[in-house]
Amino acid sequence: MDQAKYEQMEGMLHKLEDIKNSQKSIIDKINHVITDLFQHPDKDLEKAMEGAHERASENVDKIREAIEEYEIKFNKAQQA
Repeated sequence: MDQAKYEQMEGMLHKLEDIKNSQKSIIDKINHVITDLFQHPDKDLEKAMEGAHERASENVDKIREAIEEYEIKFNKAQQA
């Protein structure tokens, strides 16, 4: 694999990791809101946060899968 291709693919992996970390941060913030709702209950907001948490968790899973698949391509390209 030439150096330009290597750097491009490596950069893509870093961006994907960044996205995954951002999603995890969103989950943490949602969890803080959910925790705060124990002190100040709001059923509508709780329902919204539970839905947001579920979607953010699904995003982390999908991004993790994408990273794994891209790493396989990256490793194969390195060996070629």
